[in-house]
Formats: sequence, C-alpha cells, structure tokens
Amino acid sequence: MDFKKIIVVITVISAAIMELIDTSIVNVGLNEMSGNLGVNIEDVAWVITSYAIANVIIIPMTGFFQRYFGRKNYFMASIAVFTVASFFCGNANDLWTLVAFRFLQGIGGGALLSVSQGILFDTFPINQRPMASAMFGVGIVLGPTFGPTLGGIIVDNYHWSWMFLINIPIGIIALLLTNAFVEKKPEELNIERSKIKIDSIGIGLLIGWVAPLQFVLERGATDDWFESHTITAFTFMAVICFGLFIWRELATRNPVVDLRVLKNRNLAIGTFLIVVIGFGLFGSVFMYPLFAQRITGYTATLTGMLLIPGAGFTLFIFPMVGKLLSKGVSSRFLVFLGYVGFFIFSMMMTNLNANAYAWLFVSALMVRGVALALTNIPLINSSVSTLSPQQMPMGIAITNMFRQLGGALGIAVLNTYINNRTAQHHTDLVSNIVAGQAVTDERVSAITNGLIGRGINPWEAPKLALANLEAIVSKQSLMLAYLDSFQMVALFFVLSLPVILMLESRKASKASMKAAAEAH
Repeated sequence: MDFKKIIVVITVISAAIMELIDTSIVNVGLNEMSGNLGVNIEDVAWVITSYAIANVIIIPMTGFFQRYFGRKNYFMASIAVFTVASFFCGNANDLWTLVAFRFLQGIGGGALLSVSQGILFDTFPINQRPMASAMFGVGIVLGPTFGPTLGGIIVDNYHWSWMFLINIPIGIIALLLTNAFVEKKPEELNIERSKIKIDSIGIGLLIGWVAPLQFVLERGATDDWFESHTITAFTFMAVICFGLFIWRELATRNPVVDLRVLKNRNLAIGTFLIVVIGFGLFGSVFMYPLFAQRITGYTATLTGMLLIPGAGFTLFIFPMVGKLLSKGVSSRFLVFLGYVGFFIFSMMMTNLNANAYAWLFVSALMVRGVALALTNIPLINSSVSTLSPQQMPMGIAITNMFRQLGGALGIAVLNTYINNRTAQHHTDLVSNIVAGQAVTDERVSAITNGLIGRGINPWEAPKLALANLEAIVSKQSLMLAYLDSFQMVALFFVLSLPVILMLESRKASKASMKAAAEAH
C-alpha cells in the first residue's frame, strides 16, 4: 500500500470513527453535565436526542448532496461543520445552547459515515475491495465501542467539555489531509447544478417523519409514551409524513431518497438485517455500561476499559473476514455465524449478577466483537454489491440510516422493557417480604444490628434498616430486568436467522464489483 493510500485510509476512517464516537461518548457524562449546567437528567438527555435526530435526517440525503456539491467539497464542509460545532458544544454555558450546537454537530457528522465509505472504496482496486470493507468495518465497530471508554476517562479525570473539544484537532487534521490527498472524481470537476433538480417537498417530508420518529424513540420511555400528548402528536405526524414521503419519492423523477433501490432483493433483505445489527450493537452499548455501573458498581473508566479487549479482538478478526470473502466464502454463512455469536453473547450476559468478575464481562464482550466482525463486512457487501453505479450512493445512505434507526429502536424498546420488568420484579419480590415471617424478621434484625454497630441511633436504626432493605430489593429488581433484556436481544437475533437464508450467497462478478467501485 503506497503512502497516499495510507493517508487517505487514516483520514476517512478517523472521520468515520470521530462521528460514531460522538453518538455514545456523552452517555457516561450525563450526570456531570446535568450538575454543571443546573438541569435534571431528563432535560440533559436532549444532548443525545438532538444529535441523533440531526444524524438520521442528514444520512439519507448524503447521496443527493454529493451529486449537488461534489463528494470532496461536501465531505470537507461536513468535517468543518462538525469541528466548529464541537468547539461551541465544549464552550456552551447553558443546556439549550449545547443542544443547538449538538444538533449542528449531528448535521455535519451525518455525512462523514457514508462519504468516508465511498472515498475509501474508491481508493482501492477491485481485488482489494473486501479488505477495504474490513478496514471501514473497524471504524463502524470501534466508534460506538470506544465512545463510552473515552467518555469515562474524560469524565473521571477532566471536565465533560473535553468530550467535544477533543474533536477539534482531529477535525482540523482530517480537513487538511482531505484537501491535500483526496482527489475529486471526474464528474465533480464540472457540476452543472442548474440541471440538478432539488426535491424540496421530499426533503421536507423526510424531515417531517424522521425527526418526530427519532424524538419518539429517544424520549418515549422518559415521557411515558402515549400518556404524553407530545409523544402522541409526534407519532401521528411521523406516520402521516412517512406515508406522504413514500408516495412522493415513488412518484417524482428526481427523489431526494430513491426508494426504488429497495426493489433490489439483497439491499432490502440486507437493510432489515442491518436494522437488527443496529439494535444489537447500540442496544448492547446502551445496556452494558448501565449494568456495570448500576449493578456491579464499576467506575465509568473501568466500565469503558473492559470494552477494549473485545474491540482488539474485533480488529484481529476483521482482516480475516475480508480475506475469507476474497476467497469466495459465502457471506450468508459468515452472517449466520455472526448472528449466532450475538445470541451467545446475549445469553452470557444473562448469567451475570451483582458480584460478577470483570473477566466475565470481558469474555462476553469478546464474543460480541467476533459477532460484529462476522456480520458487518458481509452485510455491507451483500447489501450494495448488486446495485448499479447510479444506485450505489443511495444504497449506502439507506443502509447507514437504517443502522442508526435500528439503534434508536433498540434503545427505546430496551429502555421501556427494562422499566416495565423492573416494576414487575419489584412487585414480585416485595410480595415475598412479609412482616412476621422468620426470614424477613431475621434479615431486618441483621441490618438493624449492623447499623447500630456503626453508631446509628437505636431508635432510627429500624427505619433505616427498612430503607436499606428497599434499596436491596430495588437493585435486585433492576438487575433481573437487565437480564431479561439481554434475553430479549438474544431472541431478536434468533428470530432473524431465517431471513439470512434469503440472502443471495453467490459471489459477485468482477463486472458488478467494478460497478460498485465506480459508484462511490
């Protein structure tokens, strides 16, 4: 690999990782941000929601913006917007200023994933395409994985603002390297924008259903779903605009999102399976830190550090998967193994408890790392490899959008399920604690005596003992709810296994691979 290719690879993968890290880096810093900005935890969650909404809005439009502005110009503009927004996020003094610039950061970041993938693929000849997919797959996995790790280190040792400010030097370097080393494609040199139709109605309808849907998925559990008039209204708006969007994009000659590409069998099936991966990837990134911190009592830094061995294992497996694909191994077979791996990971997590050793988490997360390596590369290749050159950018944008939506769906569903199961387990456990029973009285007496032994007033000790018992029950209820949720994820992957068998397993021809390369 020559020097120029190395620089391009480093540049585009760094940009993709930077964007993906910012989808999860703030998760471990919400408590500190809440206290520093003087708002409650529900309000500060808008820092996550605003970024996700902007991300999902912009991703499906990246194909159009690449045609209109040129791929290199659009990529550089996106890096610049992301970097400038990161600066203002890090210097925000109130919540809503932070939320506004976080939204702008999401607008810039939404393009980095799809455009990075296209530039990377364009850098390599056809016979090196699977290895390029492997390298890009590393970025897809490492971003969400290292987000909580980096966030935990920053929160425990520095001010939360550095979660945003750390992007500035990376963004500046990426911008300079892109300008110097990424070449424009021939069609970018003489773009006739006057001849490019802008589907303004389609853009409006896209925003009209994606933004409310993302809002509902992000905030539904917090606002008690349809008990909230806002959630109900946004759901209605999303449904209406989605129907109109489908009609508009199929009826117009120049749609902002060409839904006709979903007529391609592999893209349609692959998109569904990518939703499942988004569910599993972002859902596990959401549940694991909460379990580790709230149940086992790990620090934010330790919680993040335990992810590193699994990520390293993923890095080791990715090139192997790329070579297997190059040698003609069925992508359907590899995806099947990856889904089985996700099932095993989820079931390993259901066997943990409040006293689980760190190596148990590490071993489960390593299985998850292998599963990610086995699924991401083959799914990306299978989904878009049979598209025409004109359809390729749109196919990539659609798969990336649905990965994000799958993640939002996973977090929303799992968050609601955890809340419901926690309440149910709490009711079941409390029903077995009856005053006057020997077991209950012995436990309360032991806690009371322990409190008295630590200097608590004997008159206050019985009340505090009951409060401690309630805390124990609440923690146990929450732990059981997390275990139930990992079982739910396992079931989700098992039920998706038959869909994998519908993927075409034939190896793409050289002609189709060449077309795929030229499309980026």
